[in-house]
Amino acid sequence: MPARPKSGARSGKAKGKPCPICGKPATETSKPFCSERCRDIDLNRWLSGSYAIPGRRDEDEDAE
Repeated sequence: MPARPKSGARSGKAKGKPCPICGKPATETSKPFCSERCRDIDLNRWLSGSYAIPGRRDEDEDAE
């Protein structure tokens, strides 16, 4: 008996959350995004500093 492909493998669609950039359904190949374009947009936002993870300053940084 041949193995069955996982559900969604044929269509390329991922079940779950929509693309965080445009809201379209995510694809398995670009998960959690819908396309390579949205992946690149997100990467550019991280690299340009549009996204930032807040943190506390160390006391050592204040002394310098």
